[in-house]
Amino acid sequence: YLYDQLKAYKMLDMVAFVDPSLIGAVGCGNGTVKAQHMKDRLVTAKPGQMFMLPYNSGDHWTLTLVDPDKETAYFMDPLKRRLPTGDWMSIVETAVRMYNAEKKKQGRSSVQWKNLAGIPPQPSNKECGYFIMRYMRDIVEDKDMSLFPSK
Repeated sequence: YLYDQLKAYKMLDMVAFVDPSLIGAVGCGNGTVKAQHMKDRLVTAKPGQMFMLPYNSGDHWTLTLVDPDKETAYFMDPLKRRLPTGDWMSIVETAVRMYNAEKKKQGRSSVQWKNLAGIPPQPSNKECGYFIMRYMRDIVEDKDMSLFPSK
């Protein structure tokens, strides 16, 4: 559905996806392997394209949007609404460094992380998957990318 919507809205050059089965906390290898999968997708980016990375930490879904050109990650957590720490942040930062190395681009020392303001929170602790799908739909339906102040 989301891909078809992007195609219909002529947004395929603006937004793309990273397969969550390659980057999740369970069964996807160590952090370096996950970062490599992510980098392999980021290097396919068109100028200004952002990538949606739905991530399951083992018991909770979050969504990160990565703009590899601007080295910016927008983080959406329907439960806690705070920036990530630990493994996920490290994996994303490693992937962006790998992307910069492959593109032979001098990058920042670290990714600029931003919470995406105004996202609806989940009402209890069981709806995170639904809310991540909702966020992805809302992003796809935001044809002018107004959710992202720097875009």
